[in-house]
Amino acid sequence: MKKYLFYPLLLLAAACQSDSAPDDQQAAADSVGLSPDAVTPAPKNPDIKLDQLQLPAGFQISLFVEEIENARSLARGDKGTIFVGNRQKDKVWAVRDENGDGRADKSWVIAEGLNMPNGVAFREGDLYVAEVSRILRYRNIEASLDNPPQPEVVYDQFPTDQHHGWKYIAFGPDGMLYVPVGAPCNICKSDKAVYASITRINPRGGAPELFAEGVRNTVGFDWHPQSRELWFTDNGGDNLGTLMANAGKLPEEQALEYTDNNPPCELNRAPKQGMHFGYPYCHAGDIIDPQFGKDGDCGTYTPPVQKLGTHVAPLGMKFYTGSQFPQAYRNQIIIAEHGSWNRTAKSGYRLMLVRLNEGGEATSYEPFISGWLDEESQEAWGRPVDVLVQPDGSLLVSDDQAGVIYRVTYGG
Repeated sequence: MKKYLFYPLLLLAAACQSDSAPDDQQAAADSVGLSPDAVTPAPKNPDIKLDQLQLPAGFQISLFVEEIENARSLARGDKGTIFVGNRQKDKVWAVRDENGDGRADKSWVIAEGLNMPNGVAFREGDLYVAEVSRILRYRNIEASLDNPPQPEVVYDQFPTDQHHGWKYIAFGPDGMLYVPVGAPCNICKSDKAVYASITRINPRGGAPELFAEGVRNTVGFDWHPQSRELWFTDNGGDNLGTLMANAGKLPEEQALEYTDNNPPCELNRAPKQGMHFGYPYCHAGDIIDPQFGKDGDCGTYTPPVQKLGTHVAPLGMKFYTGSQFPQAYRNQIIIAEHGSWNRTAKSGYRLMLVRLNEGGEATSYEPFISGWLDEESQEAWGRPVDVLVQPDGSLLVSDDQAGVIYRVTYGG
């Protein structure tokens, strides 16, 4: 199916007034190589409020594409096609900016009838799609967007649990396809080692092998551009205060406050195979689980490099490897925080920047883009999911609530 898309609204961080003069619009357009006509059209969806987004000085955000239902994981093909997975629908999309103006002008639905096809990855001309229990491959996909091929099954023996069953996938520097398997519950201990893990599989065939354990639910990872080490986000557990109170570790009247503020979500680093990151015995490196942490020791597990916010739901993350943003962003981590669902005061709903020193230690954890959540009303109009660095140095950001992909640029 082919569908034509729409022009974006460009938002300048330094000039977000709705009554900009024509000269201001021309200057905004010139900063990122667009015509003035590309600045004026508003989003089709009135709930998309780009003027509420807050960015560092010199950065701009625009709509790369609208009307992509439940836009989730992103992958780029060799010819510039952006592939988009989703979790709530059964489709995989492809979109393309054919005239190079910074906005997609064509889209295709290249697969339908799938089971939570959240994960997409591209390698050597082929698209890989992760369902809950299967990995599919679409051969030579960019040459057949109008008539996509039938998929090949790479592997179909992953667990079928829907809880944390959706998968983010990506190819590592070793040529292996990395596939996480989330815990089939909130906090539990399974007798199957594949749960709460990151596996990797040879795309040519064969069973997956365990790479990392004790990972509750990662939905985003990347490899450091210099050390080639795997880094990943992990989502912390829910209702920990209630579990603490039930185990007699906490007064019942403190359960809600404890749940609101514990445990932090995590940014982790796995430089080698075989590391264990604590779940379900230990949370965020130093919180002993009241049911499963019987030995009372978190020291045997790998702690996070950076504790993230509580219940912020960190999903996609990428090292910024482009040259468009200022040098201070090079090789730093940008994380999409999808946002909390059960915290009294909502958290997340933003892009965060984690700065690293030369030794790979986190030195700061700070907002990069915020404004999808209205702090006063506690209403959110968007939820960022994944990030993708483009060859021109711009950054794509998917949003499954708004059904769009944004494009972040730097104009100085």
